[in-house]
Parts: sequence; C-alpha cells; structure tokens
Amino acid sequence: MKAFLKVSVAAALLAGMGLLSQLNAQTMGTTTLSGSVVQQSGTQPSGTPPPPAPAPKAEASVATPVSTFTPASLPADVTNRKALEQRAGKDAAKLVLQSVPSNALIYIDGMFVGRTPLLLIVPPAKYKVEMHGQRDGFGERLIGLLPKETQQLTLTLELRYPAKLSIQ
Repeated sequence: MKAFLKVSVAAALLAGMGLLSQLNAQTMGTTTLSGSVVQQSGTQPSGTPPPPAPAPKAEASVATPVSTFTPASLPADVTNRKALEQRAGKDAAKLVLQSVPSNALIYIDGMFVGRTPLLLIVPPAKYKVEMHGQRDGFGERLIGLLPKETQQLTLTLELRYPAKLSIQ
C-alpha cells in the first residue's frame, strides 16, 4: 500500500510539473508540438516581424507513469512469503509462528518473511526458523513439516549476549 501511495504521489507531482510548465508557456505565448514557445501574433510589438517558425524536430515520446505493483516494488518479506506459497503446491503445510515478546522479525532459512504472529503456507520440508526481537532477543529452532500438516511454534526470545556475567 505504501509503495502504491509513493508511486501515485510521484505521478501526481510529475503531472503537476508538466501542467505548470504548460500554463507558464500559455501565459507567454503558445506552445508548439516540439515544446518551443512561439509568441502569439497579437502580442508582438508593432513593426516587429514574427519570429521564424521552428524547424521540425524528432519528437521523443513521453510515457505517462503507470502505478502498478511489480514484485520489485513489494517489500522483501511479502516477496519471500509469496515465493514460499507458490512452491507449496497442493500438499502445502501451515506454520503458525509466535514469539514472546511478540512483533519479532521472522527468518525462514535466512529469508525475512515477516513479524510475529504470522501464518505461513509452505511446502513440506525442514526449515531453520529464527526470530529476532526488538531488544536483541533471539530464538531459533529447526522444524520439519509433513504434507498438509499444521504446526504451531512459539519461541521465547532470550538475549544472545547477556548484560551480566557471573564468574565463579
């Protein structure tokens, strides 16, 4: 949704800039197809010949921006989730991922797929699930999914590097 808004705003700005330059050209004269401005015949000072007509030029086509979604414009987590879902097929397994605390970043085999809580539809296989919390919390687990199986995984995130060390 954010990418769509950014593309729409950019298209509006470009269109507005084009309209502004046309408006400025119209207040000073008329605009030809080649984009050059020619003074209107009624606005010439008396006794001054009209300017020569511009030589024909090769026109460069200007394409209007199109606001469509492409995989490159989607966030990485959405793209990675869609790739997993497309490979899932008819024997897809479901994986419900949760963390304590919630809102942790989820990585499946090193690919970012979203934040907890999350339901993933994946092909049956073994996966390395990693979760990274907002305050250095970390959890990981290897998980195997069978065809058409649903598993729930809740990881309690622990500090990878504790703040205190006790020496005995």
